[in-house]
Amino acid sequence: MAARRRQLGRDQAQAAGQQVAERLAGAPEFRARARVVLYAALPDELPTRPLYEIARACGKVLLWPRTAAGGRLEFAPCQRWEDLVPERYGVLAPPPAQESVALGPEDLLLVPGVAFDLQGGRLGRGGGHFDRALGEIGEGGPLSVGVGFEFQLVDEVPREIHDRAVGAVVTERRLHRVGGRVR
Repeated sequence: MAARRRQLGRDQAQAAGQQVAERLAGAPEFRARARVVLYAALPDELPTRPLYEIARACGKVLLWPRTAAGGRLEFAPCQRWEDLVPERYGVLAPPPAQESVALGPEDLLLVPGVAFDLQGGRLGRGGGHFDRALGEIGEGGPLSVGVGFEFQLVDEVPREIHDRAVGAVVTERRLHRVGGRVR
């Protein structure tokens, strides 16, 4: 799957990123939430800059993941992409001076993945960062939406007990709500 993502041309990937942003912006789950947790995509992931541009234009408060002590994720505000700083592995994150905030059910959390299935299964890069973060937040957490290319949707993603499902998956072709509704 990762190899397939790397084979996409820049223009094709950018177009898909724009389509995902427009599709998500039209969803009631996006419109109803004041805060959106974004992530700065790595070079082989679906570009998220268009999501940032639309969320910012809609007046959303933008939060971003950042690696904290012990490798756990925390989330901090940052309204300008240009203010994000590289951390481990070159991932862009809010500056350390930005205080982290707790996430709740009123938030929309966009989650990267290598593959997704239509039951909400998500295969990440293997570090378990988002699974642990969602596990710590618990049932009263944000709506999580997997973000990827259409070809990243597969019949079934292997799952273990600690894996956390997403409530929806958005691609350039569709917004799929798990179970027909968003959890």
